[in-house]
Amino acid sequence: MTKRAFNFNAGPAALPLEVLQQAQEQFVNYHGAGMSIMEMSHRSKEYEQVNNDAQSLLRRLFHIPDNYHVLFLQGGASTQFAMLPMNLLQPGRPGAYVMTGSWAKKALKEAQLIGETAIAATSEGDSFTRIPSLSDIEVPAEAAYLHITSNETIEGTQYGAYPNVADHATLIADMSSDILSRPVDIKQFGMIYAGAQKNLGPSGVTLVIIREDLAASSPKHLPAMLRYDTHVKANSLYNTPPSFSVYMVKLMLEWIEARGGVSQVEQYNRDKTNLIYDAIDQSGGFYRGVAQAASRSTMNITFRIHDAELEKQFILQSEAQGFVGLKGHRDVGGLRASTYNSVPLESCRALAEFMKEFQKNNG
Repeated sequence: MTKRAFNFNAGPAALPLEVLQQAQEQFVNYHGAGMSIMEMSHRSKEYEQVNNDAQSLLRRLFHIPDNYHVLFLQGGASTQFAMLPMNLLQPGRPGAYVMTGSWAKKALKEAQLIGETAIAATSEGDSFTRIPSLSDIEVPAEAAYLHITSNETIEGTQYGAYPNVADHATLIADMSSDILSRPVDIKQFGMIYAGAQKNLGPSGVTLVIIREDLAASSPKHLPAMLRYDTHVKANSLYNTPPSFSVYMVKLMLEWIEARGGVSQVEQYNRDKTNLIYDAIDQSGGFYRGVAQAASRSTMNITFRIHDAELEKQFILQSEAQGFVGLKGHRDVGGLRASTYNSVPLESCRALAEFMKEFQKNNG
């Protein structure tokens, strides 16, 4: 078999070899149907079973209460940036946003096109190297919701705990880059959304977990495809779904369950990222973490080398040794290792060893 790359891409990202092999085995002939899942009608009983099984697995793994709907939509989290305010903003009730980095800013920019917004807190003054303190978040009393980005993929910051705003607003979270990486109290949120291509599967499908009262309040003047109630009523089958992507999400959820569930995955993720953070912290300043320690992400490790030319050499030499995706986002530069659920411990150990060797040769 061809040697697997050490894949640290930020998304689309690594998938477990076992999941890829299972999909490969079923690719041409899905459960004896004589055709691939990609060739089946989304109205067939075989695909409806895939759709329902994926929902059930997610409910079980993420402990989703019965009064929440699970939807598989399209358009990525970027479409949700607009669909969310279209459905939930009301006159005189702004959407409040916590500014934590690039993706939070994009979510706010879209909402500003739809209706009234407010900034509840920001860490822009610290170049988005931290998550604002929960005590610094000020939600307007009349706010329709408070939106957070639970993990900033580009800056490498992540919430350690979530704001408690249940008394006067609905908490909404973009969890695209840390969904199912740790247990979450779903009841704390009115809605969670996430693109699948980092922790849940391939690109093409977007997960929405929404409380039933919020879904039911979709304004009737919106186009059908942009209303949550449309997709609830149709069980995510209103239009042709991204069927193969949903099928891959189902396999990913089965993989997470086989590993012991979300709590076990969380510990595994911490063990993985600690290897890399230790290499940074014990480097004597050769490497410097970008995110402040209290806000460090377990999904996206952002770091710099004191010399920009050495960063270029780091990229070139790492690529020559089979490492992929370590170049920082084009907007911020530097270096980044994305260590999502499917990235093996062995890849993180190999990166930590490479970092130590690189420092030894260039320190």
